[in-house]
Amino acid sequence: MTAAVADPVLTKPLWNRDFTYYFGARVVSLLGDAMMPVAAALAVGAVYGVSGVGYVLAVWTAPFVLFVVFGGVFSDRLGARTMMIGADVVRAVTQGVVAVAFFAGTPPLWLLLATSALAGLAAAMFQPGVNGMVPLVASDPQRANGTLKIADAATQLGGPVLAGVLMTLTGAGAVYAVDAATFVVSGACLALIGRAPATAGRTAGSTVLHDLRRGWTEFRSRSWMWSVIVVWLFFGVFVFGPYIPLSSRLIGDRLGDAAYGWTMAGLGCGTVLGGLIAIRLRPVRPLAAGAAGLIGFACIPLSVALQPPLPLLVAGHLLGGVSWAFWSVMWSTSVQTLVAPEVLNRVTAYEVAGSVSGVAVGQALVGPVSTVVPPLDLLYVSAAVTACVCAALLLIRPVRRLHRA
Repeated sequence: MTAAVADPVLTKPLWNRDFTYYFGARVVSLLGDAMMPVAAALAVGAVYGVSGVGYVLAVWTAPFVLFVVFGGVFSDRLGARTMMIGADVVRAVTQGVVAVAFFAGTPPLWLLLATSALAGLAAAMFQPGVNGMVPLVASDPQRANGTLKIADAATQLGGPVLAGVLMTLTGAGAVYAVDAATFVVSGACLALIGRAPATAGRTAGSTVLHDLRRGWTEFRSRSWMWSVIVVWLFFGVFVFGPYIPLSSRLIGDRLGDAAYGWTMAGLGCGTVLGGLIAIRLRPVRPLAAGAAGLIGFACIPLSVALQPPLPLLVAGHLLGGVSWAFWSVMWSTSVQTLVAPEVLNRVTAYEVAGSVSGVAVGQALVGPVSTVVPPLDLLYVSAAVTACVCAALLLIRPVRRLHRA
């Protein structure tokens, strides 16, 4: 069902000038992003508890979900690169403000919530272009996605460790200051890309509402896409949403804050391996192969719930990282190669909005629910839901039978 086939596109060069700058932009931005969960879990959690962490993450996610579809429209109208640079500027400012507040003392919760909401809005303008830029700067989207996923993994490996060291030596202010600097560097790299994204998605006299409807029509017409997003809502509510607040507290309380950083580093190592596999393995039915491989992600919440020694905890996250990276590359490449370029940013916006909306619900509910249901039991539920999600993806015919472009 998922036999790999040879592909002559592997012989094409990947590292042209535009992809090199795009790769640099993503690496530094991802490094800062990888530091943030540790900073939020440890710094915000120390002051405002698990509920505070959940609220800060949810306030970031909510405007992201609400406005990302508009980010897709504006990316098709103005160009993905333009929107991404503007979003980097805004996020550099918001993270800089939080850094100053932490350096000055204990920031009030309202400030953390306000800057998190603005950063989420900026991310909504940024994210649709991430997918749309890849086919513009790379001749082989799957190899580019695999390479970018490896970069993501490397930052997941180094970011938490760097955040933990900075937290120990200087406090949360330094972590947020470094994050602000990464957005500055990211914007500069994007500005150096020579080939600007096309704006073919904009037609003469079209309105924002018309463009939104066009994107929705394109999204709705692909049953394989909206089916995955429907399934992914449950994944967000029961797996992604609760994981960071619960795991940071459970691992930190039992093994110490440094153990949480090493656990995230194990996740990063697994993502590197998964990205390397995804570069070479080209299944005929990519989503079927990705869904089958995703079952390993259940090891992440399960390893925290079982409370094993640190080496086994890291091993569980490593295996989960392999599974997550392979699925991510299969999904991104399918979207990039099976959607017309002139509507890719808008379609991407709808699939992103759907896939992360469940995360917002899960993040908002984790604090109150964890006071009623033991956190370990919630993580057992997360592991079971992961298995159910994989089974559902394989049972859906359009997903299971989708062929690569």
